[in-house]
Amino acid sequence: MIDRFFRAAVLSALVFAGSAFAQSNDPAWLDDLQDQMQRDKGCLVDLFINIGEGELGSGRYYEARVQCRDGRLFDASRIDPKKEFEIKACEIVVC
Repeated sequence: MIDRFFRAAVLSALVFAGSAFAQSNDPAWLDDLQDQMQRDKGCLVDLFINIGEGELGSGRYYEARVQCRDGRLFDASRIDPKKEFEIKACEIVVC
């Protein structure tokens, strides 16, 4: 019982530490996304998953999966920093 608890605690710590080290070259876009999520979807952001950014032509793109405190998941992306994020709910896909 204690061994199982210890393993769960270590795994939780590793997952938390991994998400804490997610870095961005321009972290202001995460603030923009968090504000838009709260305004448009009523989502209090719990964490960002799979943060991605890079060059696309002469501009930059930004994307992330967002987990809300209530458990909902959304995918968000933005190509033009002057526009808002495109936000889509993550839904179960059956092939």
